[in-house]
Amino acid sequence: MIGAYRVNRLFWGFCIWVSVCVNLQAFGPAEQLVEAARARTQQSVIYDGAYQVLAYPMGDVAADRGVCTDLVIRAYRAGLGVDLQQHVHEDMTRFFDQYPKRWGLTKADSNIDHRRVPNLQTYFNRQGYSLAVSNSPQNYRAGDLVSWNLPGNLPHIGIVSNRRSRDAQRPLIIHNIGAGPEEEDALFMANITGHYRFLPQAQRPADVQVADE
Repeated sequence: MIGAYRVNRLFWGFCIWVSVCVNLQAFGPAEQLVEAARARTQQSVIYDGAYQVLAYPMGDVAADRGVCTDLVIRAYRAGLGVDLQQHVHEDMTRFFDQYPKRWGLTKADSNIDHRRVPNLQTYFNRQGYSLAVSNSPQNYRAGDLVSWNLPGNLPHIGIVSNRRSRDAQRPLIIHNIGAGPEEEDALFMANITGHYRFLPQAQRPADVQVADE
């Protein structure tokens, strides 16, 4: 009897431990970011990248307007309390010469800089959050950021989901490619130009990659 009681206690203790670990994992920064991004897919958003004067920090365009970068910015704010507008602006103010010169600017502009994919890419690269681009879907984790070069030389960015494609081979992507925020099988829709893992509440990722198939 005593042996059975002890085994029973050990069993239920193990179950509780597993439950706690699963819950902690579920509410980690990556999951929080993904859930915040997924919530955006329930919003009706007109694709509009027009220049607008924004508040600073935490400035945003109207809730029913936005582009791919606005989805990312809003997800980081809602999920992790991180303001990419402020992060990018502060870094660009100090190191403006290290950012792209595509728009004829002579200094940082907090109204628009964070809404441009090349600037986000530069910020993540400079801060050490860049990972190797891979052809293997298993190298992309939930909460990662992926950037692409779409036809017409258009830069794009989205967030890797914790849900899988119908064939379970690829993680879905949460992004706004023009029809509003969507969660879809789009990881390899175009040439991938960047892979990042920016989770401020976690340690920076070790750049350990699974060999491409």
